[in-house]
Amino acid sequence: MRYSPKAQTQRQREREREREIHTFFRVELQHSLLFYSSSSSSSSSLMAEASPKPVPLLKDELDIVIPTIRNLDFLEMWRPFFEPYHLIIVQDGDPSKIIKVPEGFDYELYNRNDINRILGPKASCISFKDSACRCFGYMVSKKKYIYTIDDDCFVAKDPSGKDINALEQHIKNILSPATPFFFNTLYDPYREGADFVRGYPFSLREGAPTAVSHGLWLNIPDYDAPTQLVKPRERNTRYVDAVLTIPKGTLFPMCGMNLAFDRELIGPAMYFGLMGDGQPIGRYDDMWAGWCVKVICDHLGLGVKTGLPYIWHSKASNPFVNLKKEYKGIFWQEEIIPFFQSATLPKDCTSVQKCYIELSKQVKEKLGAVDPYFIKLADAMVTWIEAWDELNNTSEGNTSKQANGAAK
Repeated sequence: MRYSPKAQTQRQREREREREIHTFFRVELQHSLLFYSSSSSSSSSLMAEASPKPVPLLKDELDIVIPTIRNLDFLEMWRPFFEPYHLIIVQDGDPSKIIKVPEGFDYELYNRNDINRILGPKASCISFKDSACRCFGYMVSKKKYIYTIDDDCFVAKDPSGKDINALEQHIKNILSPATPFFFNTLYDPYREGADFVRGYPFSLREGAPTAVSHGLWLNIPDYDAPTQLVKPRERNTRYVDAVLTIPKGTLFPMCGMNLAFDRELIGPAMYFGLMGDGQPIGRYDDMWAGWCVKVICDHLGLGVKTGLPYIWHSKASNPFVNLKKEYKGIFWQEEIIPFFQSATLPKDCTSVQKCYIELSKQVKEKLGAVDPYFIKLADAMVTWIEAWDELNNTSEGNTSKQANGAAK
């Protein structure tokens, strides 16, 4: 395009005027940005000074239950995440041994003497010399939610190297719905960045209440003794960023070392059975509870999730000792699992307690033929429910005494 001389002169004047206007606004914009940056940083610092630290999720609604036979030095690693919460420590083994708890934690500590004193004759349902004793902590808790962790579980890191707040992830899992009735191929549709896939029924998208959040472990896998012996050096290094709901009608092997649940929804079913001292079987406590819980959750329309969060399982237990504990269970589970797979509960079982009592009757009737131990276990299941109901109808002050120092 060409311009006449007069038009070119006019064009030059317009360009000069545009440059002046642009220069003016650029200078004004710089001044404005400097002022905003200065005032924003000062106001941010004032807000930071004035605003309190955020309140941890469910601070007054969740107890952390820890079974142990040793000093709880591992809590130092968990301090940033656990310190705001109340701990219930269940000491296994010799009650005369002093368990040291790092300063600054709010806790109750119960040993066998306390269990016997609080439950009386019903204390027989609580295992001795086995981590199954942790379920006593579930019983004495007065909170809505429980998180339980073993004392050989440390803080894991995600692939970016950031410490994983396992408790926070469990809370997210518990507070969001589950999808037990139809499998979503993007796993948890309620997570940020996910949703229900095409073809997922709209009528089921509200989901179901989540009763259990089952976390996983890096480093030492939760293997049975035969697998430990075959793969003594195997370590779990795979971090899978996923949470999924275990479908209705599907059982799973629940591990109690990194587990959270809604105590009000499913607490009475979280009985870890008769294990350890005086019993013919061990290391099936959490799995027994998991099978019972899953059957009851399926019946009541509740969800069970597994996946995130990860913890770092620091050490492997002795596979030869484990084999002695598991030996009968390895054979019995071939009878136990089909029993739970076919177990049904009548419609009038509308509470967890009713479901559990009905399940105990079926255990006695159908598994009693496998070994007399299951008759004893079925009776203990009834005793557990009786103790649960009695203890949770009494005043809190009658149950919160400690053997190893006062609660903080």
